[in-house]
Amino acid sequence: EDLRVDGRGCEDYRCAEVETDVVSNTSGSARVKLVDTDVLVGIKAEMGTPKLEKPDEGYLEFYVDCSSNATPELEGRGGEELGTDIANTLYRVFSCENSVDLKSLCINPREHCWVLYVDVLLLECGGNIFDAISIAVKAALFNTRIPKVRVLEDEEGTKEIELSDDPYDCIRLNVDEVPCIVTLSKIGYRHVVDATLQEEACSLASLLISVTSKGTLTSMKKVGKGSLDPESIFEMMETGQRVGKSLHVALQKLLDEEESLGSSRPKVGFLG
Repeated sequence: EDLRVDGRGCEDYRCAEVETDVVSNTSGSARVKLVDTDVLVGIKAEMGTPKLEKPDEGYLEFYVDCSSNATPELEGRGGEELGTDIANTLYRVFSCENSVDLKSLCINPREHCWVLYVDVLLLECGGNIFDAISIAVKAALFNTRIPKVRVLEDEEGTKEIELSDDPYDCIRLNVDEVPCIVTLSKIGYRHVVDATLQEEACSLASLLISVTSKGTLTSMKKVGKGSLDPESIFEMMETGQRVGKSLHVALQKLLDEEESLGSSRPKVGFLG
């Protein structure tokens, strides 16, 4: 009947709190609180050497740390396995060529590039962690500021790199093509988005779909021990595209509003 325990319809998200620029010593950061799910993402831009197979591009590195306080299952070494799984999923989502313009991160082909270290900290787990993390990563990338660089070459051909001291003289990343993950959990004959812990316990299988703002599917992954029939998968893909597009619109609107406030923006998070 399109009615869930908390009153939402099958395609409704819970109210999410998104705040950027929450960690001072990073190039970009964001915190997302999706009711009982709490995620903090910090991005640090450091100079490195381009990979041999892509000499004219920078790259992203993902590190995921799951706090043992997030949920009882993560006590001891339980968080390591989940952290590796989340990091591998993020690598897969961002392996799509157009997600981030990696060529803009190149300083000197084959010699210098920017490496973006994306640190994800899962503080609290209240269901639907993949969606919350992907929203936080996109918000942190939007917030990232990379200093502009000049390459100076002397008469002997020695190259020297000079970083701009002006905090406003920086590169901003275009996040229009950065995908967000939409997790669809199959419960009975229906599927729901943004499942709570109770709903996840009732679901035998879920589909993780990464969707761009234009509704393009970039990757898909099934999780859980149950099976999904082809008809269900196609229905879930259609739902994921529809929900993903509206999720991107809402997130971009919020990020633009926050950006327009500038330095007058009040800090509301626990790090404010």
